[in-house]
Amino acid sequence: MKQLSLVFLCAGLLLLTACNSFNSNTNKADETLAIENVLDQWVTANETEDFDLIQKIWAPDSDIILFGTDSDEKLMGWVNIKNAIKEQYEQIDETYISVYDQFIKISNDGSTAWFAEFLNYNFVYQGEAKSFEGLRFTGILEKQQGEWKIVQAHLSMPAHDIIEQ
Repeated sequence: MKQLSLVFLCAGLLLLTACNSFNSNTNKADETLAIENVLDQWVTANETEDFDLIQKIWAPDSDIILFGTDSDEKLMGWVNIKNAIKEQYEQIDETYISVYDQFIKISNDGSTAWFAEFLNYNFVYQGEAKSFEGLRFTGILEKQQGEWKIVQAHLSMPAHDIIEQ
């Protein structure tokens, strides 16, 4: 009788663990979609030069960071990032960005996520069409007041593009 009780107890614990795991996966799937949406909004904001949308997806904190494609492009804090984005919008037009090989991972506690993806970034600068293929875009997001916000990002070019410049 004791062995039968032990079997039922173990089976119950196993079932409970499986149910919790299932709920966790469902939540992570929903959170992954929410993060994909933020990254899609980043693309849309840059293509349409929608600064209000950019402000919505970046954390407005003084300790966030953006590394650009040039070695001296290290922007610390929302004020500096905001100013650089505004300047970029003034200098380029007709932006089109395509994303591929996107990877998103969420921390076990669901408060932090990181991503990596490749971009083909096309735009017009001073009347001349420019194209960068295979840009690497990586970053970290935090869940702040129920919304995912970018807190760190890095854009880098493939080495062959740097050598050709």
